Amino acid sequence: MIAVLASGEGTNFQALLDADAAGQLHATIALLLTNNPQARAIERAQRANIPHVVIPNHRDRNLLGTAILDALQATSVQLLCLAGFMRVLAPAVIAAYPRRILNIHPALLPKFPGLHAVQQALTAGVTETGCTVHLVDEGIDTGPIILQERVPILPGDTEASLAARIHAVEHRVYPRAVKLFLSTATT
Repeated sequence: MIAVLASGEGTNFQALLDADAAGQLHATIALLLTNNPQARAIERAQRANIPHVVIPNHRDRNLLGTAILDALQATSVQLLCLAGFMRVLAPAVIAAYPRRILNIHPALLPKFPGLHAVQQALTAGVTETGCTVHLVDEGIDTGPIILQERVPILPGDTEASLAARIHAVEHRVYPRAVKLFLSTATT
């Protein structure tokens, strides 16, 4: 069973829902957790009949971590997938799910970790970027890489145009990475 954590639109959450509905994940999405009561991800969960919990958006990441763990306590979730969850997880959450938290990041890590990765790539003048699915550790986008895919930076790209192309790739890569991770975690 999978819990997805999302803070906004939930397009990567939707990609995971679609893969789940098509039987491609080999696991079930059981819960959405969000720290944003206005997140569009909630509508997506409701349409898919997935329970959701809005957790308090504590500024203190340890209090946020306690809220996450409290919400997960009554579940049998084995994997957490961060899908645009815009907060750093508390050490207690990482300790409770060691090597069982995945994140998707809009860059080819280790380049451009943290916030504004698309703008970082444009500012750096690189010719390509992409997306990375990685295990979450206590660093910022520093965990072991599961899967990456490259996206070229085209002449005239803006942050919006490049982000749109990266998101399209993320929607393919994240479900594939979850399936790959689950198949290797159970063997």
